[in-house]
Amino acid sequence: MHTVLVLALPDTIAFDLATPIEVLGRARLASGRPGYQVQICGSEPVIDAGPLRLAVDHGLDALSHADTIIVPGRNDPAAAVPASALDALRAAAATGTRIASICVGAFTLAATGLLDGRQATTHWAAADQFRSAFPAVSLNPEVLYIDAGQFITSAGATAGVDMCLHLVRRDHGAAVAADASRLAVAPLHRDGGQAQYIGRPNAPTTGAGLDTVLAWIETHAHEKITLATLADRARLSVRTLNRRFREQTGQTPMQRVTAARVRRAQELLQTTDLGIDHIAHLAGFASPAHFRTQFKRLSGVAPHVYRNTFRPPPPATTR
Repeated sequence: MHTVLVLALPDTIAFDLATPIEVLGRARLASGRPGYQVQICGSEPVIDAGPLRLAVDHGLDALSHADTIIVPGRNDPAAAVPASALDALRAAAATGTRIASICVGAFTLAATGLLDGRQATTHWAAADQFRSAFPAVSLNPEVLYIDAGQFITSAGATAGVDMCLHLVRRDHGAAVAADASRLAVAPLHRDGGQAQYIGRPNAPTTGAGLDTVLAWIETHAHEKITLATLADRARLSVRTLNRRFREQTGQTPMQRVTAARVRRAQELLQTTDLGIDHIAHLAGFASPAHFRTQFKRLSGVAPHVYRNTFRPPPPATTR
């Protein structure tokens, strides 16, 4: 029996805690036997989980018997992690135990130092906070989960379901995972990644000399724009414009234009019935093919998949 220990820390996110219980705990092998024994351990006998208080059956010493440890997120990911929990995670990792995190549980796992020099992900809304706290970790906030072998990290909320189904597939094969996905009423594999869910408001200005041209890009991205156009508006040479964009935004001028065009296309896909090719034109792309390439690069999915995911359903008709 594959033993899974879910680590409950103070102020844990109840959804994250429940995900492995429900997905892994209900997985069944072809013989009908459970695929996992799922247990909860905690740093304290009673744990707060938002509005809930949960009694925990096992202490941190149970982690030494786990085949897999799953670390849920906490409502305040920056809260200090009990030293005893960090020590227990490090000790388990030293014996080869697999450790996975859900959502901002990556903060807890990263606090052990075990993710240093590795790729990881977390909820996109906490990405900047994570990078600031753990610069030694290579963060990719645009995917649903990252399997780095012994350490697996997943993005926010339902990405924990994706990760748990991935663990079932990795441990017991595709057929068992497919059964688990049907039981969870969740796709075994989702197109794209977390990138399609990231809110992309108008990018902030820099406060350092390019504000006027950056604001102009946001309102004129649909027009034909060249480097010379932008340099003229900024009253800079093309070479100086490129250098300042890199210094102040981390992008080239045309990358900024493309991002603004994709944001406009996302808005049109969500709010209109216009065809994809027409939207490509209205957003300022030279061709539908170029639009599809750039949209998928930045959003993680094709335009029609984005529309199907985020377009509000039509209002119900009444008779």
